[in-house]
Amino acid sequence: MDNFVMITVDVEDWFQVENFKSYIPFSSWSSYQLRVEKSTYDLLDLLDFRRATFFILGWIAERLPHLVRDIHARGHEVASHGYNHNLCNLESEDDLRKDLTDSKKRLEDIIGSPVIGYRAPSFSVDNDILKIIEDCGYLYDSSFNSFAIHGRYGKVDLSQVGKKGIAVEISDSFYELPVSNVRIGNRIFPLGGGGYFRMIPFPLFKLGVRQILKQDRAYLFYMHPWEIDPEQPRVNQASAFYRFRHYVNLKKTHSKLSALFETFRQARFISCREYLEQLYDACCDL
Repeated sequence: MDNFVMITVDVEDWFQVENFKSYIPFSSWSSYQLRVEKSTYDLLDLLDFRRATFFILGWIAERLPHLVRDIHARGHEVASHGYNHNLCNLESEDDLRKDLTDSKKRLEDIIGSPVIGYRAPSFSVDNDILKIIEDCGYLYDSSFNSFAIHGRYGKVDLSQVGKKGIAVEISDSFYELPVSNVRIGNRIFPLGGGGYFRMIPFPLFKLGVRQILKQDRAYLFYMHPWEIDPEQPRVNQASAFYRFRHYVNLKKTHSKLSALFETFRQARFISCREYLEQLYDACCDL
């Protein structure tokens, strides 16, 4: 039986991250040089033949439509990361619906194909927000991160819904694909990617991934293009804690990704959409 690895990429630039929002307001974004294009192409080259899912900000897609088209042309899945990286749980319902529909339409207009997946900035979802995401025409969400210690991560109750593989069936036509973590006893340890991937020694990280694959036959990893861009500008006015979280081990990410890909080379690297197609025939017609 195959093991599946889903590499997911939140396509946003270094100045758009939540940790720096107090120091880099949205109104100033247009004044910064975009670095996300180069780092995304570097990541595409590193992925090589492996399929992945790219959750792309509408703001980025608006300025770099050729990048979105190239991601799609290389066989990867294009999905939405919202438009302006606003946290879902701080938006009004009307504003959230507009963000969800505008970002979806922008991406679909660029690639000429349906966009069925969504990831909330900073995993900021709850059960009510999941219903809104479904109402806006998405087939799946990939925003639930069970590492509840992080203050921004949303809280979702999935205890009363069915599960197949790692996919949780929210309704007959909507699914949740959670970020992969590992449970030891009653504690959750973050193995999904991002800063945790950069901080945790690789031998320990791969042991955790092996455990997840042994249990679930599938592993869902997330990252950002700026994590393979160690030369990005420094936001020195940010707190030491935020600077550490953002900049720790950036120089090692590229080589650790290569090691991750090589270690699990026998697994099937597929997109979130393809994984759902393995499980639910209903996805195959989209």
